[in-house]
Amino acid sequence: MSAYRTVVVGTDGSQSSLRAVRQAGALAGACEARLLVVCAFLPSRAEGREVRRARGAPGDDAEAAGATPAEDTVRAAAEQARAAGASDVVPFAVVGSPVETLLDVVAREEADLLVVGNRGVDGIRGRLLGSVPADVTRRSPVDVLVVHTTG
Repeated sequence: MSAYRTVVVGTDGSQSSLRAVRQAGALAGACEARLLVVCAFLPSRAEGREVRRARGAPGDDAEAAGATPAEDTVRAAAEQARAAGASDVVPFAVVGSPVETLLDVVAREEADLLVVGNRGVDGIRGRLLGSVPADVTRRSPVDVLVVHTTG
């Protein structure tokens, strides 16, 4: 089995997701892989206008520009990934839904592993919306590592 070269890990800043980030960081370090730490977010209307203005084109949906809570989240998560052993860490704060964003980053960056925590959405909301771990596992074109992050 060959080592992974590019690993994507999703985080929302929760303690549960940061456990997955640390595992991904340790794995990326052991494989000498590049680690992309991704936080998807949906901006408020004001933030959305600011992102488009900063990017210069209405409708741009690429990475968000400017300081956002999502960017703070990925910066902090990237530090934890480095502390766990990853040396090549790239933080991404991206406008979009979590599942679509993770799959898009995997495809765009030609990743060969996607790491997520096992904590999904519980209850009726989870049945209506689905869970990120279940959806990415079902739809990912690459290997998915689901890290046990809850008790």
